[in-house]
Amino acid sequence: MFFFLVLLGVVAIGFKLLLLTWLALRFIPNNCVGVVEKLWSASGSVPEGGIMALEGEAGYHADLLRGGIHFGLWRWQYRVHVCPLVIVPQGKIGYVYARDGQPLPPSQTLGRVVDCNYFQDARSFLKPATIQRENGKEPEPRQVGQRGRQLAILREGVYAINPALFIVITEDAVYTLHRLISTWEMQNVSTWQRALVNVDGFKPVVIGQPMQANDPLHPEQHHVVDSIGIVTVHDGASLASGEIIAPEVGSEVGDAAYHNNFQDAQRFLNGGGRRGRQYQPLTDGTYFINRWFASVEQIPKTVVPIGYVGVVVSYYGRAGSDLSGEAFRHGERVTEGERGVWERPYGPGKYAFNTYAGNIVLVPTTNFVLHWVTGRSETHRYDDSLRSIDLVTRDAYEPRLPLSVVVHIDYQRAPNVIQRFGDVKKLITQTLDPLLSAYFRDIAHKKTMLELLHDRDAIQAEARAELRRRFHEFDIECVDVLIGKPDTEEQGGKIESLLEQLRTRQLSIEQLETYQRQREASDKRRELAEAQAQADMQTSLTNARVKAQIAESEGEADLQRARKQADKQIVMAEAQLTQSRLTAEQTLVLAEADSQQAIMQGRGEAQRIMQMGISEAAVLTQKVASYGDPRLFVLAHVGAALSKSTQPLVPERVFLSGVPGNGDAHSENGVAAGNCQPAMTGLVGMILQSLLAERSSFADREGPDLAAIKELATQLTRETLQSMNNSLPGNGLAAESNAIIAK
Repeated sequence: MFFFLVLLGVVAIGFKLLLLTWLALRFIPNNCVGVVEKLWSASGSVPEGGIMALEGEAGYHADLLRGGIHFGLWRWQYRVHVCPLVIVPQGKIGYVYARDGQPLPPSQTLGRVVDCNYFQDARSFLKPATIQRENGKEPEPRQVGQRGRQLAILREGVYAINPALFIVITEDAVYTLHRLISTWEMQNVSTWQRALVNVDGFKPVVIGQPMQANDPLHPEQHHVVDSIGIVTVHDGASLASGEIIAPEVGSEVGDAAYHNNFQDAQRFLNGGGRRGRQYQPLTDGTYFINRWFASVEQIPKTVVPIGYVGVVVSYYGRAGSDLSGEAFRHGERVTEGERGVWERPYGPGKYAFNTYAGNIVLVPTTNFVLHWVTGRSETHRYDDSLRSIDLVTRDAYEPRLPLSVVVHIDYQRAPNVIQRFGDVKKLITQTLDPLLSAYFRDIAHKKTMLELLHDRDAIQAEARAELRRRFHEFDIECVDVLIGKPDTEEQGGKIESLLEQLRTRQLSIEQLETYQRQREASDKRRELAEAQAQADMQTSLTNARVKAQIAESEGEADLQRARKQADKQIVMAEAQLTQSRLTAEQTLVLAEADSQQAIMQGRGEAQRIMQMGISEAAVLTQKVASYGDPRLFVLAHVGAALSKSTQPLVPERVFLSGVPGNGDAHSENGVAAGNCQPAMTGLVGMILQSLLAERSSFADREGPDLAAIKELATQLTRETLQSMNNSLPGNGLAAESNAIIAK
């Protein structure tokens, strides 16, 4: 019995100890925290407006119980709520909502950032403290946290945060003391979570990823370009009146308000940052930005293609001074950073340009063609609304004139063009189109349709010069004007009939030209054939020329004959059609040449014989004169001839004839004996009779012919002696010659 009582006492003591332990001891797992709720307290309840007990009041305590065993928290006085630690996954963001703290003013959206060890020190968040200042200055009171959604965010990691004071929202969970939150409050928290999921608010902002954008040159097409981020801040002071975008704040690293691209929201607000869309864009990189504080819109970077410049029309900045001059009345041109059209355009490249703060207007700087042709447009699409120009000529034709104009814009004058017209499209449709249409209509009114067609070059040159002058007034350059063929909408109209007539006329002219060229070709072909024939007959021609030269040396007749023969061969090679005519001419020429040759030969022969006879007569006359007596000359001549004769001068037998004397006796030698007379016949008898003629009354008788012959002989003798006198040296011979001449 005693043992039973002892055992019962031990059990009772143990039970009491266990009960005491249960009542005073609390265990918190290491992956959890304990939220202490004091059920009653001698200090009373929490002060008015608060929900957390900081001074031992009844309510939820700011301090947490970490993992382990804790004593002294009597169950009749304290209730401990075990909650898991807050876990923010790697690369994610956690958002915090404070249920206690100073109320937000009407102009504030998010609670300020306070030094509370990332919401793990609830007491520091709620209770004001002082900051000791150096140099003996008075301590500065520290600001306390504010209730509501917080500016500060939680990066990846594990946090021991009091869920009675803070609601932590992550992508996967909501960390809170659920018994404290009503259904509608939990619905609001869930709404925030879904909204953050929809905007990828639990992920950092990654800028620079490729994205599709409209091609600036071909809006119907897309191209891939990297991105920039446009930030819209939802807290801070409002924009001033007249401003549409918040100015840049703390963009430099050394600046006291440097907020590291909106990642330090409190420093941005302390530096005077304004709510609204920000001028400063986010460039390539990763940014951990509170999406309750700022939303980020990714837009493509602005690309200025090669061959273009980008004229900046800025909607942001201070009002600057006009740089365009007093004479320019089409708007202000300002420097970079001021509101208006910037003086310096962007060159080809890629720019992180905030399109909410301005606009970049592309202006082509290379030559581009504008077609005033119905249904035709270039790829730049500036001329997609242009049509062929309707004209009315002086003779009432109504053609449509297709036209192309080559235009160039100086890149330094591009801002002026944008100031005047807004963009290149408006320049073309509102200025160039009516200007060119009116100009060519004025020209058409002064010309007929044929003049419009024939004078195209002159009209084009005149238009080029005039349009260059007019375009220069608009800060653009007209490079060239190209006029097409006028036409009509209907097929087979009056203009087409006129053109058909012109084509027929031109075809006739071309046919005449063709025939003329064909005739020239035939002539050239004939000349070629002649040249080939001449080349083939070159040997013959050479021989003919040699023969002609030989014939020329022999006489004019042979020369003429050889020449005509050569001409005959050439003419026969030239054309068979003229062969008969040339043959007749050749025959005639040859006959004349033979006649002339015979005449000249006869004359020459007659003159030769005459000269020889005259010369012989003169010589003979001089010989006779030299004997003194012609009979002596004859006797000498006969004697000389007899000396060369083979006939014997003395005959072997002599026959005598005569009257016999007294008988017929003859001597033995044939001489008649007796008294007889010699016969006076034969050659000797003739000579003797001649010698005795003088004695018997024979004498010379000179007639007129003999006198002329003597005179000619004397003249020839004198000329001969004169020439001999001139050639003989010495005075003696010359004197003797002169004496002979005198005789």
